[in-house]
Amino acid sequence: MILLNSKKRLATLLIVLIFGIIIFILDLGTTGLVDETPPLFAAAARAMSESGDWLTPKVNGIFRFDKPPLIYWLMGFFYSLPKIEIWDSLGTLSARLPSSLGSLFLMLMIADTLFCWPQKGDKQFLTPLVASLGFALSPLIIIWSRTAVSDALLTGTLGISLLLFWRRMASENNDKCISAWAFLGFAILTKGPVAFVLATLTITIFLIIQKDWRSLLYKINPKKGFLITILISVPWYVLELLKEGKPFWDNFFGYHNLQRYTSVVNNHSEPIWFFLYIMILASLPFTPFLYHGIFKAFEDLLKSFKESCGPSDSLYTYSLCWLLAVLIFFSISATKLPSYWLPAIPAAAILISNSFVNLKNTNKTYVYLWIFNIFIFFGVSIAFFFSNLWLGSINDPEMPNLASELLSSGIIFKAKLFFSLFTLFAIILFSFKSKNIFLYLQILLLIGQNFLMSPIRKLADTSRQLPLRNISKLILDTREGKETLAMIGIRKPSLHYYSRQIVFYEPNTQEGLINLTERLNNDKRKNYQDEPNYESKSLLIVIDEYSSQEAHWSNINHEKLGQYGIYNLWRINKKDLDEYSEFLINSGYKSNWKNILVEKF
Repeated sequence: MILLNSKKRLATLLIVLIFGIIIFILDLGTTGLVDETPPLFAAAARAMSESGDWLTPKVNGIFRFDKPPLIYWLMGFFYSLPKIEIWDSLGTLSARLPSSLGSLFLMLMIADTLFCWPQKGDKQFLTPLVASLGFALSPLIIIWSRTAVSDALLTGTLGISLLLFWRRMASENNDKCISAWAFLGFAILTKGPVAFVLATLTITIFLIIQKDWRSLLYKINPKKGFLITILISVPWYVLELLKEGKPFWDNFFGYHNLQRYTSVVNNHSEPIWFFLYIMILASLPFTPFLYHGIFKAFEDLLKSFKESCGPSDSLYTYSLCWLLAVLIFFSISATKLPSYWLPAIPAAAILISNSFVNLKNTNKTYVYLWIFNIFIFFGVSIAFFFSNLWLGSINDPEMPNLASELLSSGIIFKAKLFFSLFTLFAIILFSFKSKNIFLYLQILLLIGQNFLMSPIRKLADTSRQLPLRNISKLILDTREGKETLAMIGIRKPSLHYYSRQIVFYEPNTQEGLINLTERLNNDKRKNYQDEPNYESKSLLIVIDEYSSQEAHWSNINHEKLGQYGIYNLWRINKKDLDEYSEFLINSGYKSNWKNILVEKF
């Protein structure tokens, strides 16, 4: 290990920090929250901050036991800072910062680890940059690090913990292994027991293939370390269980952990090989080098059985175990989502850097991999040049004019230009046999972040989320006597977030209409700031254009107060709603709101 005060080390981390700020922080709060899950996290965190109840997350007057509280606490902390309405007018910077900072700190930890423990044949200055950018520029990391959910924070806390575990095993000093177990506790407080399972599985696989596994296990001090993890993570679970009892147990442990793993939830059923497909997408455009890095790690593992290798040379082997742990665990899971692969991406990035270390310009493998990679770049360029063939297939009911807006905004032209130049530059660097082609192309992708991604995010926000912010403002301006508020058809939690009001969500069916009448009488709830007047003679309804054409809704007398995008704001007399509901009941329709859990986002 190099000296901790190395100037080269500090310079490397400074460069990585600048890159990380560009990728994760720049323009972070300039767009609204994307439905449907982020507004639920943001609303729960803001409610904690404003109500002073930091124990139990609540959204829309309902307990939210989906995730442990660390993500809510961090978001709530930023919401509690003074002058938030000035520096965070949309409320999205506060909600997204925990995700972005989690990824940024993990990016720094990856770079620092590879710098302080260079592997055989490693380029001490360049390899940390390659590995850290390989992580940060993963398409999945870019998306989720700018999204107000817990996945990126889990990846950050768990990834830092696993790297600290390896650093302790690789170190020759007698430092106590405290920070690794502490970050594992934070990971459990972020998304539950899954963090402990993944960490345990990774370390177990690694120790099994190590000759001196006993000494390595002794270094991480599991007895005292586990106690640290428990002291950090368990108290909240105990307090919540004592306070809320069975509903918390059934919802958090039963539904969101056990049931998600053993059965399909929300129709997220995928084949067992699903994450092999996601692994390809998550490392684009450098996926070929990931497979080469995996092959080299297996090769090094086999050599280690014959030759004596110290723990400090085992980072790539450890990363392979890390990747396999995530792959095995989530492949067995009945419910599968692309975000489940996020904890494996740090390991994948380190394995990509393994390819960078081992490849030489004269190597045939190097030639084949780069030719394949150039074809990937070329394929993306061609896809944008023939965008007229696939733009018409985009059919998003929430953004009916998306295709034309993409063309008129110039984003498609920018994408053509960027990826064409990117492909050309890759060919030139390859023909010149540039030693650092990998790093140069990563930096080009970094530049592309602001050139392409920022306009795309702003266009999506204008088309999809701005109408909901405008309709929320209209609600606040036109609401009379704390009228109740409902949303019919397309369900958008951001309506609750931006309006700060209790919202009754119902489908546009006949049953949904009956449900609404019953719930207004039997599902009376209040928010920390909003207690609707359930005795009011009228109510406000946000209904999308498609749902408004359904006969059982359009036939009800209503006053149209305004429209933004596909969303209409109606005022309806409760008496008229009740009468039509009675008509539907007499026609044979029945309510089902107690069974279908319409607000189970």
